Amino acid sequence: MTVSTGIWILIVVIGVLVGLTGGFFGARHYMQNYLKQNPPISEEMLRSMMMQMGQRPSEKKLHQMLNSMKAASKNDNK
Repeated sequence: MTVSTGIWILIVVIGVLVGLTGGFFGARHYMQNYLKQNPPISEEMLRSMMMQMGQRPSEKKLHQMLNSMKAASKNDNK
C-alpha cells in the first residue's frame, strides 16, 4: 500500500490548518474566560484613578462606573 507524495502533503497541510484553527479558538476562549474572572480594572484601581484626576469618589459613583464598564464589555462581546 503506497500513498503518493501529493496525498501526504495534502494531509499535512490539512492537519496544520486544523491545528492552527483549533489553537486560535481555544486560546481565544481561554482568554475571554480569564478576563471575565480577572477583570483588568478593580474597584481600588478605579478609586485611585479618580483621586489622581482630582475627584473625590463616592461608593455610589464607583459602583456606577464599574457597572457601566461591565455593561459596555458585555455589549462588546455580543
